[in-house]
Amino acid sequence: MYHGSYMAVVQPDIVKCAKNKDFGQGFYLTTDKNQADNFAKIAVQKAYQNYLLDSPQDYGVVSAFRYSPIDDLSIKTFETADSQWLRCIVAHRKGGKFKQTVQDYKHYDIIGGKIANDNTNATIMLYMSGGYGVVGSSQAENTCISLLLPERLKDQYCFRTAKALSCLTFLWQRRVRCM
Repeated sequence: MYHGSYMAVVQPDIVKCAKNKDFGQGFYLTTDKNQADNFAKIAVQKAYQNYLLDSPQDYGVVSAFRYSPIDDLSIKTFETADSQWLRCIVAHRKGGKFKQTVQDYKHYDIIGGKIANDNTNATIMLYMSGGYGVVGSSQAENTCISLLLPERLKDQYCFRTAKALSCLTFLWQRRVRCM
């Protein structure tokens, strides 16, 4: 599994992970190397914009991990981009929407599913603002999901607890050219 960032991540720390991401606060990985490369490039831009880097950096870093599950992990995987998946993302991204959904997924160590990346962000933001109808209505959800599916959404996995992180072993890192 791969993690793209502006720096190498050898030992993930949930406390340092951003909140209000698709599946909540946690360490995000993908099984797609190209997706991780793209994340690394975007992460460099965001890190510079958010003053985490003193100067522009012409490379990002992809860190690779081996995942070795343990028996008592609580895992939720969204097999497809459906209304439950969409509500989970909106609930975690936008406080106040679907509060019960956040509670329903709170106990999971790992949540996985399709990624709502920067290519799909505008569609989800329009849904969250009511652009497709009442947020939470099946009409609005169906419209949003139908617009997302052609994007060929990749996968992402959010490791949300220390127990989940204990299943990861750092393997290697490599630089990804940004320019």
